[in-house]
Amino acid sequence: MKRLSLAHGTALYVGAVLGTGVIALPALAAEVSGPASLLAWLLLVVASAPLAFAFAALGSRYPDAGGVSTYARLAFGPRAATIVGWCFFCAIPPGASAAALFVGAYVESAVGGGRVTVGVAAVAMVAVVGATNAFGVRLSGRVQFGLAFLLVTFLLAAVVLAVPHGSLDNLRPFAPHGWLAIGPTAALLVWSFVGWEAITHLTAEFRHPARDVPRATAAAVVLVGVMYVAVAFAVIAVLGPAAGASAAPLGEVLAVAVGGDARWLAAGAAILLTFGAINAYVAGGAKLGSALGRDAALPAWLGLGSSAGEVPRRSLGVLLTGVFLALGGVLVTGVSARALVLVTTGLFVTVYVVGVAAAVKLLPSRSASWYTAVAAMVIVLALAALTGRYLLWAVLVTAGALLYVRVSARRRSVVPG
Repeated sequence: MKRLSLAHGTALYVGAVLGTGVIALPALAAEVSGPASLLAWLLLVVASAPLAFAFAALGSRYPDAGGVSTYARLAFGPRAATIVGWCFFCAIPPGASAAALFVGAYVESAVGGGRVTVGVAAVAMVAVVGATNAFGVRLSGRVQFGLAFLLVTFLLAAVVLAVPHGSLDNLRPFAPHGWLAIGPTAALLVWSFVGWEAITHLTAEFRHPARDVPRATAAAVVLVGVMYVAVAFAVIAVLGPAAGASAAPLGEVLAVAVGGDARWLAAGAAILLTFGAINAYVAGGAKLGSALGRDAALPAWLGLGSSAGEVPRRSLGVLLTGVFLALGGVLVTGVSARALVLVTTGLFVTVYVVGVAAAVKLLPSRSASWYTAVAAMVIVLALAALTGRYLLWAVLVTAGALLYVRVSARRRSVVPG
């Protein structure tokens, strides 16, 4: 039975895209380029629309748990599908680890406890997401709908309360690190707009994919764009030069606006935002893993749960194991969240390049959706150039995917004597 309505789909999109970017990236972006980071935010808002609608057009026409992997297969064959699937699947452990650490920083800012608090909060977040998804997409969709409403309401209230305490003087100098710093900032902010492809793995769960997927996308594009720009402006206008040094910028902004106890409120909001993002990605990634198992791009025993309405518990278990291992490695080694963000970005940019190329090939030539896909292709190639050396991880994952396909093909070709 198909379970996702238009409202649930919009909530999943908002949760996937708006999530952790809004609680952490305004500070990281301000650290790189100062107030000029607002231009990078605007550029990414504009650039995200063609990407979102290109994937929505594909999702409404080809609803399948494989998502972008399925589109790559239809357009370019099984090897391309395997590469995309592996890149997406392997991006979730570092991405979820960074997201969980972001919320851990907010909890620590409210209760103290240093690195121990950060680690405990991060692990607890991932555990709750895993338990939620074990009950399937229906529970995830309902939870996501409530969370999306709460987080949008909270962010609007935070901006309204904070802006009167801001000053335009904090926007000067506008580009303290030079105008060229906007490029690296845009590469960093790709993380904030990753998510438009995540729900493609759940399009088969929509009651009316052809109608509801484009509508959910349009609603989410508007909500996400407004929220990101508004929050980024509030953080810079209120905190000024100190914005780039904050691990919990929304908490600091609210502390200025309504007092220090607001850090508790910000921590609660960060938990909801992060839960929404990780929940959407784990739900989509688990479905993808089962589809890859079904299609022989991963071990066949992972294929259970790939059909619409089924819960891919085996794939979910493998995915959560990877997230916990990545999180443990980060806590032990002290790898920076910024590095994790950029590594994850490199993998998702690769997914975007192949996925949008598939849209150009599969969508009706010279239709509105095709022109949108062409515009999206120009955008993702520019993002790939900005990502630079962080594409190396995607190269390694691609090599691993191709090696797996070759070895598994040889094994299947062996005839028992």
